[in-house]
Amino acid sequence: MKIAIIGTGLMAIEYAKVLKGLNESFIVIGRGEKNASAFYEATQIKAFTGGLASNIKQLDNVTHVINAVGIESLKDVTIELLNSNIENILLEKPGVAYPNEINEIAELANRKKANIVLAYNRRFYQSTIKAKELIEQDGGVVAFNFEFTEWAHQIETIKHLKTRAELENWFLGNSTHVIDLAFYLGGTPKELNCYVAGKDKIEWHPASSSFSGSGVSDRDALFSYSAHWQTPGRFVLEVLTTKNRYIFKPLEKLQVQKLGTVAVNFCEDIDYRLDEVYKPGFYLQTKAFLVNDLNSFVSLDEQAKLINGVYKQMSGY
Repeated sequence: MKIAIIGTGLMAIEYAKVLKGLNESFIVIGRGEKNASAFYEATQIKAFTGGLASNIKQLDNVTHVINAVGIESLKDVTIELLNSNIENILLEKPGVAYPNEINEIAELANRKKANIVLAYNRRFYQSTIKAKELIEQDGGVVAFNFEFTEWAHQIETIKHLKTRAELENWFLGNSTHVIDLAFYLGGTPKELNCYVAGKDKIEWHPASSSFSGSGVSDRDALFSYSAHWQTPGRFVLEVLTTKNRYIFKPLEKLQVQKLGTVAVNFCEDIDYRLDEVYKPGFYLQTKAFLVNDLNSFVSLDEQAKLINGVYKQMSGY
């Protein structure tokens, strides 16, 4: 197995830390010298610079690639990797900058028969793994609800550091972190009713700023959601069974309310050490990718279906 990280930004640094923790050797390919220098300071690993095209020979015999470039470059880099016959790609979420880009890379990946999975690391939180186990013990999910309110006032102060693609597609690039986790634990929608408001209320995200909806998942669980980016709020997920209510607030920690009680307590028998030493979820996500244990990932085809059939409807894009 030969591993490559594409990108030298903050996410690439986190992957490098994990690969070092797994005692894996790897190469890194980036573009500019500034990011490569910061990457070296954080990891003590020297990256190839100049971009993927000028370093394409470095991919000879590479079997697994982590695509951790900025959101605006995800599609083009993925296409380059596929055309270089890379078979296994861990693609940073959400996989594309703009929703319509997903079809092009999904079609090419299918032609190349490549394994591409999305890096929704919250699926690999210790809290998520424990909740999944407990939900199955309880007999399955009955209902779930979630909130994906973004702090628009805070994003306003850092928008000069973000690209236009990031800002205009913030729902896709950031809000789907919690939405994907909700559908992972509760099931993907088979019926969905969406309401979107706040068009042009936020200059950098003109499509929408307020969201509400409900539906039925493919596990026959009823669900509802809301998000209002110009009000106070946060990421929250609650999954209900006939025995317990599992509460992710924050998402990294699991709280439980038992049937017949009003008390809410943190689940005590969870070892959070991996999520404290590394960026939460990254260690187990990367390890699963490298050993081709892909059952807990969302595949590229599944992501295409979600973007085309669910996320566009929820977001107002």
